[in-house]
Amino acid sequence: MRTREQLDAVIKAYDVRGVVGEDIDAAFVRDTGAAFAHILRGEGESTVAVGYDMRPSSPELSQAFAEGVNSQGLDVIMVGLASTDELYFAAGQLGCAGAMFTASHNPAKYNGIKLCRAGAVPVGQATGLDAIKDMLVAGVPEWDGAQGSVAQRDVLEDYAKFLRSLVLLEDSRPLTVSVDAANGMGGHTVPAVFAGLPFDVRELYFELDGTFPNHEANPLDPKNLVDLQKFTVEQGADIGLAFDGDADRCFVVDELGQPVSPSAICALVAQRYLEKFPGATVIHNLITSKTVPELIAENGGKPVRTRVGHSFIKAQMAAENAVFGGEHSAHYYFQEFWNADSGMLAAMHVLAALGESDQPLSKLMAQYSRYEASGEINSTVADQQATTQAVLDAFAQRTESVDELDGVTVQLAGTKAWFNVRASNTEPLLRLNVEAPTKAEVDELVAEILGIIRA
Repeated sequence: MRTREQLDAVIKAYDVRGVVGEDIDAAFVRDTGAAFAHILRGEGESTVAVGYDMRPSSPELSQAFAEGVNSQGLDVIMVGLASTDELYFAAGQLGCAGAMFTASHNPAKYNGIKLCRAGAVPVGQATGLDAIKDMLVAGVPEWDGAQGSVAQRDVLEDYAKFLRSLVLLEDSRPLTVSVDAANGMGGHTVPAVFAGLPFDVRELYFELDGTFPNHEANPLDPKNLVDLQKFTVEQGADIGLAFDGDADRCFVVDELGQPVSPSAICALVAQRYLEKFPGATVIHNLITSKTVPELIAENGGKPVRTRVGHSFIKAQMAAENAVFGGEHSAHYYFQEFWNADSGMLAAMHVLAALGESDQPLSKLMAQYSRYEASGEINSTVADQQATTQAVLDAFAQRTESVDELDGVTVQLAGTKAWFNVRASNTEPLLRLNVEAPTKAEVDELVAEILGIIRA
């Protein structure tokens, strides 16, 4: 039995995640599976699809979870090795709940579980994780009925076929595409999805290896893009794609090896959806560039701003009937994909736009990058609230407006420059994002704000 404090460290706002052998083991995962199944049975659900990534611990943990689900009388469909968006596809297409064993971009010693209900509806703190926590503290109620069954089902080809039906790439001009799978699940899904398309795929680190022998599977960190940047130029590729460990996020570099801002990708994909669905709503989180809402409005769409985090985006997608949603962290969400995020589907939209254009990617993307940005800068602080207030006080005379949707977003008077300071939910960190018309303005603001935060 674990205490609530121990569980709080592992069962977080959006998922379950921790160090294998310390925070997470087979017994804990078995009980978590039983608790999740108990909740689902009470809601009339009967089946859970279970997938796992390439981490060494994933097969054993997913098996233990299946045993827990079966112990509550629910059936399990084991889809085996899968990307996270492939598991979401299974939950959507098969109309059942899902559990994905992955720690995404975290180092090899970690693992975790992303849970969803039928139709890939996310399970977060308020929609199931807190209830699971309560049961793990009190003990999961026994089920005295029949045990559930386990079936095996490979959904990779169905997943690939479904994605290819959403973005038609057969008539693209031939493209050379370099892909860094970071020894993660992109090495599993890219060959299946791109099979038969007019792409010459140059593979980098496609071997599935959850010890990440080449670099961390976290393309949000610039150091993990270096190999792809060099490889793309060496191969003479038209575009480079970098996936994270569970391949639900995709980063893009152009033919010059330069990273393309996820905000620019948001704007491009939003424009494509507004051509398909005129006047539609598009969600963007508050850290994305102002280019995104500007282009949505210019293309006749309705931009809706939301907090950072997939549970907020997915909820807003459903509430607003939005066709697409994007985050600065390279999570992209699609109504056509059960409002779930898919790095592969975002990559396919960029490939489609490039394949329809006679311009290189660097030129194509220039129209979607109107401002300069700092990227997210983290600082460890003793008092998040007091430090945030110190920043607000320092800029009080230059502030046009402040909103508190997620942290504080400050619009500076007389300029298009803005910044956001927000606290991490899980660590003693403040996260800073700055955007301005020029790099000099960004650098100056970053230096001034960090001078206050890190004083």
